[in-house]
Amino acid sequence: KAFIGFITAGDPTLSQTKELVKALEAAGTDIIEIGVPYSDPLADGSVIQLANQRAFKNADLSVANIMKTIRDIRSTTEVPLIYLVYINTILVYGKEKFIKDCVEVGIDGLIIPDLPLEERDELKALLDATDLALIPLVAPTSRDRIEKIVRGCKGFVYCVSSLGVTGRSSEFHSDVKAYLNEVRSKTDLPVAVGFGISSTEDILELFDCVDGFIVGSAIVKKVEEGGGNPLIVEEFVRGLKTCL
Repeated sequence: KAFIGFITAGDPTLSQTKELVKALEAAGTDIIEIGVPYSDPLADGSVIQLANQRAFKNADLSVANIMKTIRDIRSTTEVPLIYLVYINTILVYGKEKFIKDCVEVGIDGLIIPDLPLEERDELKALLDATDLALIPLVAPTSRDRIEKIVRGCKGFVYCVSSLGVTGRSSEFHSDVKAYLNEVRSKTDLPVAVGFGISSTEDILELFDCVDGFIVGSAIVKKVEEGGGNPLIVEEFVRGLKTCL
C-alpha cells in the first residue's frame, strides 16, 4: 500500500521544507504532496490553515520561490512530488507558465481541490501535452459523478473520506467503505484515501478498500509542534508505516 505524505511549502520556512521532504523520503513516503499556501483554502481544516498562515509570514514566500525550492529538492530526491494548489494561484501565475515551470522543476502531478469539473477540460488539455498528472478528487457527495471525475485522469484517485474539511474526522462516514469500493469499481487508477487519516487504527480500518493512504493534517501538526524539526516528522511517519 502506498503512503502519501503532505506538508505545506514554506512552513515554517522554505529551507525547512527541503529538510522535511528528506525526512518524509527517509521514512519511506511513496509520494509527497506539497501544499502551495493560499489565503482562503476551502478544503483545508484549521491545522493546514494555520500552516498557510505561518508560511505567509516568510518574506520570501512566492510561487516562484516555491518552484525554486522544488527544483533543489528534485536534484536529490526520486520520490514523486505533487502540488496541492488552488486554481486561483495557477490563474494569477499564468496557466501555461505554471504548467511549464512544474515540468521544468520536476513536479509529477497536481491536485486542484476547487477546480470545477465543468472548467477542467481546458486545463487538462494543457496538462495532457506534458507528463503532469491531474489527480482527481472524489467526495462522498459526488457519487453520481465519479465516472466523469475520474475519466481521463492519471496518477491516482484522491478519495475524500469524510464530508468536511481535512483533518481529524471523529469517525469515518459510516458508508465510507461502500463508497471507496464504488470508486474502485469505476477506475483502473489506484485509489487513495485522505481527510482524517492520522493513526494506524485509521489505516487498518480502511486497509482493504484502498491502494494508498494520504496523511496531511497529522503530519503538519507534527511540523507545528516540533517547529519544523524533520526528525519528529520522520519518526511519526515511520510509526504510521509500520502497518503498511
